[in-house]
Amino acid sequence: MAAINVSAIMPDLLQIAKKAGDAIMEVYNQPASFTQITLKSDQSPLTQADQAANDVIAAGLAALTPDIPVLSEEGKMVPYEVRQTWPLYWCVDPLDGTKEFISRNGEFTVNIALVAGTTPVAGVIYAPVTNELYYTNGQDGAYKKQGDQEVEKLAVTGKTEKLVAVKSRSHGAPEEIAFLSQFAVTDEVRIGSSLKFCLIAEGKAQLYFRHGPTMEWDTAAGHAILAQAGGKLTNPDGEPFTYNKPSLLNGSFLCSGWQ
Repeated sequence: MAAINVSAIMPDLLQIAKKAGDAIMEVYNQPASFTQITLKSDQSPLTQADQAANDVIAAGLAALTPDIPVLSEEGKMVPYEVRQTWPLYWCVDPLDGTKEFISRNGEFTVNIALVAGTTPVAGVIYAPVTNELYYTNGQDGAYKKQGDQEVEKLAVTGKTEKLVAVKSRSHGAPEEIAFLSQFAVTDEVRIGSSLKFCLIAEGKAQLYFRHGPTMEWDTAAGHAILAQAGGKLTNPDGEPFTYNKPSLLNGSFLCSGWQ
């Protein structure tokens, strides 16, 4: 992180995320019949909003940090032979929760993370429908700001006697139920996108286990925020969860509201 002062650029970074959210909302607020939905090569949906948000973020980051490369879900894929040499890069999901966007439940986010080597060190998650910003500069904690309200410092609850598990709105697997059975889970919350990480970071849940596949840009910003709030994201066996892998596909992982 020596090459960049994240604290100094955080206000600009938050504005980039909000402008991307504005671009998404321009599409979201159109009549549903006007929203063009296509399919990517892996058959996941791509809307006008994904590309509009990506254009805003790509331009904003290029102006803010021209020497730091960007790896984005909607951008050009970069071969591992190239990106393995990157000491720092932005890992971006312009619209996380496209299925939530299409179903119009509001549970989608803009994700921007700064990755140093193989570890996310700073990040921003913006939920445009609720105007909620979650962020960390990687140095002095994680924070939430909703609308014009005061900034709130985030903190996990720690390992409590009664645990709340957060689960995906659109995905699920029997393996997740089996894995979580080893914990004293007494309640569950279902929510879309990277907001699952945020719920743990702000102490509203303590566990999130994901068995099904995700991509690095789905988890990087949430990983950074959760870590700075006092929680952690690891492989199911407790080993470190790393980024900038030869394959950008993530394996299973566990988020917890304690170290």
